[in-house]
Amino acid sequence: MSTTSRVIVITGGSAGVGRATAVAFARRGDRIALVARGRAGLEAAAEEVRAAGGTALTIVADVADPEAVEAAAAQVERELGPIDIWVNNAMAAVLGEVADTTAEEFRRVTEVTYLGTVHGTQAALRRMLPRDRGHVILIGSALARQGIPLQATYCGAKHAIQGFFESLRCELRHRGSGVGLTIVQLPGMNTTQFSWVRLHVPREPQPVPPIYAPAVAARAVVWAADHPRRREVWVGAPTVLTIIGNRCAPWLAERYLARTGFGSQQTDTPAAPDRRDYLETPLDDREDHGTTGRFTEQAHHRSPQLWAATHRASVAAATTLAAAAGGAWSHRRG
Repeated sequence: MSTTSRVIVITGGSAGVGRATAVAFARRGDRIALVARGRAGLEAAAEEVRAAGGTALTIVADVADPEAVEAAAAQVERELGPIDIWVNNAMAAVLGEVADTTAEEFRRVTEVTYLGTVHGTQAALRRMLPRDRGHVILIGSALARQGIPLQATYCGAKHAIQGFFESLRCELRHRGSGVGLTIVQLPGMNTTQFSWVRLHVPREPQPVPPIYAPAVAARAVVWAADHPRRREVWVGAPTVLTIIGNRCAPWLAERYLARTGFGSQQTDTPAAPDRRDYLETPLDDREDHGTTGRFTEQAHHRSPQLWAATHRASVAAATTLAAAAGGAWSHRRG
């Protein structure tokens, strides 16, 4: 665990998982650069970071623009110091069937979610590789391993991130590099994006249940930052079931999702005809919308699976003791 202040860049830092992660790092006194498009959201997130004990730098930038990302990285190092950790979290999505989604919408989601991750990683590597230290954390998803209906834009981008991650891991290993690379795979999260996502469906969207609070993801990212040798961190039992289920029986998941995936991603509330979305312009540029979405009552604030994943030694010891106790009991009964 780090005992000194680190310089951390978080893209998509104005809301949701990025903002919750920034506050979690701030509690350790870290220096945090928040990168996003929405000015009001960024300033409010920065206030939370400072209140939690961290230093905040806000940078308005669209991660789809590689030059803007490079300029942001240069500004961070000028004002905060050498970057220790870069968290690629920015994303966008369109909820709708492939047949109803335009080529331009696919392009935009890909540029933000996938290429934004590429741009951020490259900007970080330009600085980390010469120093032979640093850590890049990618925010992945269970949907990077199992696509679901209505989310082809997002699933496609997350699948691309997974492939990018695997290729880069090989390259860093080939170099013998001291730069770490970790991907954190998330389940459905209670973030603002479900109020902001572009829709081609009749009803308001919701995360696929069970839903988790952004603070759960934030704990996973902070833990990953302290353990740069960990390749992946899976968050939530649904993530584990989705990834393993896809490996073992993808045909079964496909049939199940075809039957349930449309209804489980929509509430009973009809979408407003004048509903605004964040695909091209931010919705938190003039008004802050906070960290979480509108599903707080349903959201889980803890994940036993995440605890087990981040305490493997304790779990192994408990399993060994339980097995030994069970063996002793069987021997005594015999």
